[in-house]
Amino acid sequence: MRKYSSIPSELFASNRKRFTEKMKPNSIAIFHAADLLTRNGDCFFPFRQNSDVFYLSGLDQEETVLVLYPDCPKGKDYEAVIFTKQTNDYIKVWEGYKYTKEDASQVSAIPTVLWLDSMPALLNEMILLADNVYLNANENDRASGQVPVRDERLALELKAKYPAHNFVRSAPIMKKLRMIKSTFEIEIMQKACDITEKAFRRVLSNTKAGMMEYEVEADIIYEFIRNGAGGHAYTPIIASGPNACVLHYNNNSEPLIDGDLLLMDFGAEYANYAADLSRTIPVNGRFTKRQRAVYDAVLRVKTAAEKMLVPGNKLMDYHKEVGKVMEGELLELGLITKEDIANQKADWPAYKKYFMHGTSHHLGLDVHDLCERYSAFEVGMVFTCEPGIYIPEEGVGIRIEDDILITENGTFNLMRNIPIEADEIERLMNR
Repeated sequence: MRKYSSIPSELFASNRKRFTEKMKPNSIAIFHAADLLTRNGDCFFPFRQNSDVFYLSGLDQEETVLVLYPDCPKGKDYEAVIFTKQTNDYIKVWEGYKYTKEDASQVSAIPTVLWLDSMPALLNEMILLADNVYLNANENDRASGQVPVRDERLALELKAKYPAHNFVRSAPIMKKLRMIKSTFEIEIMQKACDITEKAFRRVLSNTKAGMMEYEVEADIIYEFIRNGAGGHAYTPIIASGPNACVLHYNNNSEPLIDGDLLLMDFGAEYANYAADLSRTIPVNGRFTKRQRAVYDAVLRVKTAAEKMLVPGNKLMDYHKEVGKVMEGELLELGLITKEDIANQKADWPAYKKYFMHGTSHHLGLDVHDLCERYSAFEVGMVFTCEPGIYIPEEGVGIRIEDDILITENGTFNLMRNIPIEADEIERLMNR
């Protein structure tokens, strides 16, 4: 059984309805669970469900296939079908609980649940009845996996077996749907953020010079697990001193030095939904004057950026405007000059020397959630907001990040309760 509380099945029923309403007439869509991936020898990595399968069914188990066919001539029982692994006494002894048909139906709100061994014949019949076949794929535009997943292998098999069918991509529909979060999803993401808050408060209480970065990481995962999170939503960054200037540093193996800063980027995963937090704290509990000046500059940029997360804005325009704010702060800090700005390249502004990444990305079932990068912002979208300033020559890297929901009445900060002001951080570290 999963650690998280049960999720109302109406969430998944609603998601399927929204998806099938966008399908072409007389079409079938097939979604396959994630693979169990070999770690080494006969050991596997922990299973993590394919995000689209979870979004549409709530089923969190390997060897599961979801088939949607809203116009199926066979009748209503075949408009949505789950095929899943049949458990037995051997599996129960060695692996524990697996879905019964009744349990899978209750979780997903799909009445028709069949064992996997019945899939080849029935799926063949259903495909032959359909005109179009929707195939799923990982269309995150930054994906770089080298191993073909089940959805991709299935696509190759089906195209070879049914060459006269019209094959259609599911991802464009999924991108539009998953960018807009429902009330249920926001509640789950809030839980992930609340667990992340507990971890950060533990870090504030325990961190001191002489600790190792991995000891800080241990405090974080302790709070995640004891509060029902599945673990980290992504590989955590626990970067002290100059390590903070390595954007994706995750060795987490160095000692914390008195006088240095500690940049952390971590988030709990709860019910497969991600939180994504960045905070930077002084190892000894007190910012130096220079550290405080840079910290406050980053915080001002973040405050300004949040105000730009409004319906109608677009990521590219948003990042440019945030860059202008950052430019002003870097001028004040003496890190760039007006001459640098006058001589900057259009594709690499002067501020990029010290702030080289984007300010925001979509967040949801994936930490870099499925999205249409060039779509306008809409109510219901959740973005990170994470400006940073990185000064290798000073051994200083500072990033501050919260998770922000766009609402009809402005933004709502899902991490509003997590300490962020420098004075509060110092007070909590020195209690």
